[in-house]
Amino acid sequence: MSDIKKVVLAYSGGLDTSAIVPWLKENYNCEVVAFAADVGQGDEELEGLHEKAIASGASECHIVDLKEEFVKEYIYPTIKTGAVYEGEYLLGTSMARPVIAKAQVEIARKVGADALCHGCTGKGNDQVRFEGTFAALAPELTVIAPWREWDMVSREDLLAYLAERDIPTTASATKIYSRDANAWHISHEGGELEDPWQAPTDQIWTMTVSPEQAPDASELVSVSFDKGELVSVNGKALSPYQALVELNTIAAAHGVGRIDIVENRLVGMKSRGCYETPGGTVIMKAYKALEALVLDKAALKYREQLGLEFSHVMYDGRWFTQLSQALLAGAESLSAGITGDIVIKLYKGNATVVQRQSPNSLYSEDFATFGADDVYDQKHAEGFIRLFSLSSRIAAMKGEESK
Repeated sequence: MSDIKKVVLAYSGGLDTSAIVPWLKENYNCEVVAFAADVGQGDEELEGLHEKAIASGASECHIVDLKEEFVKEYIYPTIKTGAVYEGEYLLGTSMARPVIAKAQVEIARKVGADALCHGCTGKGNDQVRFEGTFAALAPELTVIAPWREWDMVSREDLLAYLAERDIPTTASATKIYSRDANAWHISHEGGELEDPWQAPTDQIWTMTVSPEQAPDASELVSVSFDKGELVSVNGKALSPYQALVELNTIAAAHGVGRIDIVENRLVGMKSRGCYETPGGTVIMKAYKALEALVLDKAALKYREQLGLEFSHVMYDGRWFTQLSQALLAGAESLSAGITGDIVIKLYKGNATVVQRQSPNSLYSEDFATFGADDVYDQKHAEGFIRLFSLSSRIAAMKGEESK
């Protein structure tokens, strides 16, 4: 007999979590509290969610607005690290998981639950991200992962399970793609994407227009940062979430932010996915352009190394760890001077930095000019080069002596 009395389920209203609610009640004889996070996935996914959860057998449904917290406390700090997973993925799904799992723990404490549950499969990264957060924040709570326990293996199994219990669902056996959306991006997996030789069809993309169908005229967008944080778009002061929404709208209309990649999952397999991150692509381009003005060579090199390491920390679900906090602190320190304005041209899927300025810029036209100047003595370069290459000269001399 299970000792679990109350479970908080990370609930989306999709097929999996709709089946999990009655399954938990039947197999654990417990009360199920549904929890849903609003991280900017859109009203369509949240509409009717409370009623759907109750109809599935949940005793309560808590929908928590995390949009501003998600952008300010998770996206912005990650931007400061410069993290991009395997050179292309802007970590949209990865960044949302810690804020969602943290809020789930808070709901569990609020309602007096003794267990947490998620609908992640045993093949994916998200199970690690959720449970890593649970372990860090609430190790005393039991974790239930139905996909690792039940004997259902397909959408047809889940649909039959719900039909037997007269539980309504809008899901069908013909669903092709697996998608995950939030304020930063939307991801697409499944269908033809399971064959890496198959090009994505037009029905894959839902957030951006195709570059071929984008306007024939380019558009300039200006963004301003203060100490590493985006504060305005086109001169208009906006909250972190509203700034991202604004840039998503502008950049999506120009087909910006599409990628099609094969990535290494944490659990060992490779997966192929398409991602749309229009506003995020603009922000990252702008931020790195501002860094190039402000950080010196050694500092920028270190930030690049930090970003590479943090991309794996974030992807692997290690936000609430000592390493994560150390890397974030380093990025925060480096971002102190990242203040200024960037103008980006959007055209046919491309986002190109065309103007940049910062009060902390290390760029000096007096030094960089190809024309005459009064600040740089070119004769000084000779001594610098002799010392810079001294070890190579010594090695060559030693080689000659040994012959």
